[in-house]
Amino acid sequence: MDLYFIRQQFTLGAYPALIALPLPDPSSSDYIPTLVYKIRAHLALGDNTIALTLVPADTENVALRAAAALATGEQGLETLRDLCVEIEGDEDSEEWEKEIVQVLAATAFVRAGEIEEALETLSAEGKTGDEPAALLSQIYLSLARPALAQKVLAPALKANPDALVLQLAESAISLVTGSQGTSGEPYAPALSFYNEQVANPSISSAALLVGRAVVRILRGELSAAQSDLEEAESILSRAKCEQGSSDMLAAMVVAAGLSGTKKGEADELWSRLLKQHPSHPLVADIGAKDLLFNECASKFEVPPRAVAVV
Repeated sequence: MDLYFIRQQFTLGAYPALIALPLPDPSSSDYIPTLVYKIRAHLALGDNTIALTLVPADTENVALRAAAALATGEQGLETLRDLCVEIEGDEDSEEWEKEIVQVLAATAFVRAGEIEEALETLSAEGKTGDEPAALLSQIYLSLARPALAQKVLAPALKANPDALVLQLAESAISLVTGSQGTSGEPYAPALSFYNEQVANPSISSAALLVGRAVVRILRGELSAAQSDLEEAESILSRAKCEQGSSDMLAAMVVAAGLSGTKKGEADELWSRLLKQHPSHPLVADIGAKDLLFNECASKFEVPPRAVAVV
């Protein structure tokens, strides 16, 4: 299987399809990169235990060691820090392997709340590669700094405009800023990207459909968004991949709540999201707002009922 196709599957979120692909012969130059992407696909779906079993116990490859460290959660942070130091001046590892170490380490640091360390890790080598630049831009977006996200992404896109990972990151910036592009329509760059990728017959990705559904929700195209989400659910159902349904369910909740076509549908979907993905950011955000509301309400005293004086 062509390595470009493997990378494309991973970038566009076709994790179940990527996991199902056979590995090339161990003597092939594509063996290690393909194995790394398969392990990362498992990690993306939360299958950390399976991901660890795929890492050879005696491997010296820095990318595989970084993937194994990420799979262990916070226990692997020190290992990832050591690997980031190890790749400095490392002449044996290839450039793509060093970039994978940067990306996986930064991902772990973000999850641990070490945002500054993640930013430093991705900026450490001076010239930022495609995937590190894409992740760096996403971190800036999470910090509500879209201008910085665009500043990081622009030179990478100029150097490699066809890189899917950079185009995906650019579409995320469009979602945050409401960029109209040259068409004058809101979120046009993001919609154009997702339309092009969804039309690719070689890719079957629920993540792509969810992404386009989010764009359509923002544009007020609720019926089209719900169609995308139903198709995404069908893909995940066929793949028996419940782990990949978190963002899909979150988008379904929003679309159902805004459309209001079926009474109780949004509540049912919310219950599914709570049960299946209790740590999803939307669940955490709503939970925090609920606590804040109750805290404020407890401090509010209802004044006594007014009595008319005759």
